Amino acid sequence: MQARGNCGAGAMKAVHLLYGKDGLSVRVPQDAAVLAGRDVEAVPDAQQAVAEALAEPIAAAPLADLLVARRPRSVAVTISDITRPVPNRDFLPGILHALNRCGVADSQIAIIIGAGMHRPATPDERRILLGEEIPARVEVIDHRANDPAALVELAADPGGRAAGDPPVRVNRRFADADFRIVTGCIEPHFMAGFSGGRKGVCPALVDLDTIQRFHGFETLADPRAAGGVLAGNPCHEIALRIARAVGVDFLFNVALTRDRRLAGIYCGDLVGAHEAGCRQVAEWAAADIDAPFDLVVASGGGYPLDQTFYQTVKGMCTALPALGKHSTLLVASECWEGIDSPAYADLLLRWDNNWQAFLVDIEANKDRTDLCQWEFQMHARVLERIGLDHLWFVSDGIPPEVQRHLAVRPLIGKGDAQTRAQRAVDEYLAAHPAARVAVIPDGPYTMLRRR
Repeated sequence: MQARGNCGAGAMKAVHLLYGKDGLSVRVPQDAAVLAGRDVEAVPDAQQAVAEALAEPIAAAPLADLLVARRPRSVAVTISDITRPVPNRDFLPGILHALNRCGVADSQIAIIIGAGMHRPATPDERRILLGEEIPARVEVIDHRANDPAALVELAADPGGRAAGDPPVRVNRRFADADFRIVTGCIEPHFMAGFSGGRKGVCPALVDLDTIQRFHGFETLADPRAAGGVLAGNPCHEIALRIARAVGVDFLFNVALTRDRRLAGIYCGDLVGAHEAGCRQVAEWAAADIDAPFDLVVASGGGYPLDQTFYQTVKGMCTALPALGKHSTLLVASECWEGIDSPAYADLLLRWDNNWQAFLVDIEANKDRTDLCQWEFQMHARVLERIGLDHLWFVSDGIPPEVQRHLAVRPLIGKGDAQTRAQRAVDEYLAAHPAARVAVIPDGPYTMLRRR
């Protein structure tokens, strides 16, 4: 989809942005560009689509044939954590049914929540992820990246780690399983090109040291570590090396509609199925632009993604292709859970808006990767382009006095986030009546392409 606009005073239109669970709307000039991917339809029968995909996978034998040949005594199935809106309940029953039909009992199956360095799921989040029936049938565990007892060292060095660093460690239950299934969702990803595939192992199931190296300064200083890029992307290459070293027997990835229903299924070979899904998602999620805009209004992705400031950085970086050095970016993100982990909050508050000094520090100490520094490094890509005064942030979830220290220009004052965002847009347009304006309503679920 191509979008362009040359906006001025006159008629206005409302554009609905993903924000929290309910969204918010902003009024922009009638000819403002709405940068969004294609509207895709959900599969008409999810259960049938899952069964057909398992029987006709990509670049692999059918799941049933693999199971009959291997006769595994234990099976590990990974899922994404609550930060990813994956409809597990639409496809996990089909996978479990296939396992049972091939002689794998529920007692032989473990579902592992691939949390990476994120916190374990709460009971309510487990119900959102899995419903009530599945946890009653099979064991469900959280990956814990900082628990040595839950990790095992890889027998072979997958490469890509600095000399003297600790070896790669991976979730013990996953590594020890006789058969390993990785599930997840394919979306544009601001560092790794696309989510899904190998990311279901690294960083989802690896140790904290490996997660930190995966997000190291030099990795993210490479401009190919960006949304929609796989070729030469160091994040992608590191994750793929590690996933191959661990071993994935069957991949089950999905693509979603805007309302989080199944739009496509890509299962089978770790690489072949993932690349097929990435190609299709790239077409569905792409919005073409021809030049930077003066004002860009972007979403943080809505619930569950926009519940922390940490995840909000994805929405910021999504807008980069639409930003010139004089652009202004307004990001709306609910952040009901606040900044995120104590480590990330401490990092941001310690540097207290001085992002330039932060970049100097992490480059000078590139052999050390502090916890969560990678998210601030990606945030700084936007700051390098437009500066702090032009990175506007609106949120109902973070106290105003905290927002002032997060390397953004917070839109604070009277009213809720929608009211404050609209006031900022109106004031900008009054001062710049000929401004080119764009809105990215789906935030990080969109992939902008410069023509």
